[in-house]
Amino acid sequence: MRKKTGWNVDGRQLLTMLFGSFLLAFTYYHINFQNGLSEGGFVGLSLLGKYLFDLPPALTMIALDIPIFILALFLKGRKFIMNTLIASLSFSAFYELCEQFSPLNMNMGGNLPVAAVLSGLLTGLGAGLVLRTGGATGGDDILSTMISQWSGIKIGTVFMIMDAVVLTVSLFYLPFKETLFTIMAVLIAGKMITWTVDYGRKDIAPRHTAYGMKKKTA
Repeated sequence: MRKKTGWNVDGRQLLTMLFGSFLLAFTYYHINFQNGLSEGGFVGLSLLGKYLFDLPPALTMIALDIPIFILALFLKGRKFIMNTLIASLSFSAFYELCEQFSPLNMNMGGNLPVAAVLSGLLTGLGAGLVLRTGGATGGDDILSTMISQWSGIKIGTVFMIMDAVVLTVSLFYLPFKETLFTIMAVLIAGKMITWTVDYGRKDIAPRHTAYGMKKKTA
């Protein structure tokens, strides 16, 4: 079990985490939602639950998140959980603000390749900033970080694999073209996450992730 440590607020890290959460919320609403791109991760699984079994997506998300949060509390400690709560709550708040009050329309007129590239770059940067500051924006992000630590696979690669699996299954139930371009966005985001988390870090031999564990090259 990870040793429990106190949780102290670092102003610069907090601002970075909030900016990363805002960037994710901004991109998911203004690019993904407004251009009809699909979703991966636990959001994608909750949508599949709705299509297959008529399960409420909100309850499915909670059911998926809770056991991951409990596991992370024991394995990663209270500081990580507190950072994750801040990031996930701020993401939800920023998304709600964008949805309710933003006058910006970024519908790209069916130009899904451009939307996918922008989505991948911006969501990868946003998620990478949150991860770099020691948090996550949901249970699927937490699961990805733990799998990365246990396996030694790059964090961005784990994100890509998890999202791509969900989206590939979603091809049977969601619009084909939008789902394919969402997979493209996910692949770009995975590379961007790895770059953002690793940028400027000098600990190359042995190489470490943002969480202080040895990492193999993928």
